[in-house]
Amino acid sequence: MNQAKTKQSDILLEVKELKKYYPVRGGFFRKKIGDVKAVDNISLELKKGETFGLVGESGCGKSTAGRTITRLFKPTGGKIIFDGQDITNLGGSQLRSIRQDIQMVFQDPYASLNPKMMVGSIVSEPLVNYGKGSERKLKAEVMDLLQKVGLPEDAYYKYPHEFSGGQRQRIGIARALALKPKLIVADEPVSALDVSVQSQVLNLLKSLQEEFDLTLLFIAHDLSVVKHMSDRIGVMYLGNLVEIAEADEMYLNPKHPYTKALISAIPQPDPRNKSERIILTGDVPSPQNPPTGCPFHPRCPEAMPECSAKKPQLEEVNEEHRVSCLLYQ
Repeated sequence: MNQAKTKQSDILLEVKELKKYYPVRGGFFRKKIGDVKAVDNISLELKKGETFGLVGESGCGKSTAGRTITRLFKPTGGKIIFDGQDITNLGGSQLRSIRQDIQMVFQDPYASLNPKMMVGSIVSEPLVNYGKGSERKLKAEVMDLLQKVGLPEDAYYKYPHEFSGGQRQRIGIARALALKPKLIVADEPVSALDVSVQSQVLNLLKSLQEEFDLTLLFIAHDLSVVKHMSDRIGVMYLGNLVEIAEADEMYLNPKHPYTKALISAIPQPDPRNKSERIILTGDVPSPQNPPTGCPFHPRCPEAMPECSAKKPQLEEVNEEHRVSCLLYQ
């Protein structure tokens, strides 16, 4: 991506201080006694045509963030601005209209497909729902989509259980592409697949992105996968974004102690390239009762006394490189 300052017209998605809390209830009357802060005040931008990788360990809130951005979940707070329009509180026909431009590829390629529907009906269903024509008229278009994702023509008349995991994910990708969206949120699209199939699906996504002029929000926990796919990367920890940078910059010059620990854990294919592994102590705190100050400070090897009292903000340390850490503020 261009290193120059981004124009507002180049931004497809802008997320401002997004929050998604789940109420915790207890007692005889099931009163609210707290919140699970799954996503806590995150802000990011997606430029048109780029792939933004959202990475973090299980439970950090990255999938919840993705589903809140697509408005599958209603935000607790903050703003979601898509293509210049505030979609945070849209409902009914207005939200339905926006959904044509924002589609999702889910983690489990079998659970996200209706086992009672043939593949042709699954892929054409979004087109039928939005009145793009009858199923018969759309058959040629669906056949073309199946060919683009690498499936044979006879897949049209088969059911999801007749395919492998990688093929099912291709069906899910074809369905997401049917309405020619502007943004696709891919929620760990290869984590349920065999390693041998993962690279095929990733390369397919990259080629389709170029062909369909797509913007991708790519969610994963595998940093090597994210680096392969992404122009820029955001690292999440305990519902917070702790670092955002261009992909090469993130790997060559990580700033946040948590990012450094994640990158040190990536396996090295060449045993001669030995790097020092950073071992984090303790467990991830509960999002229902996050620590005061910096959310990472109880496990941080570089923590200072003030880290427990003051929560750092995501601030720019280099061009296109923002970090939420008191070491840089």
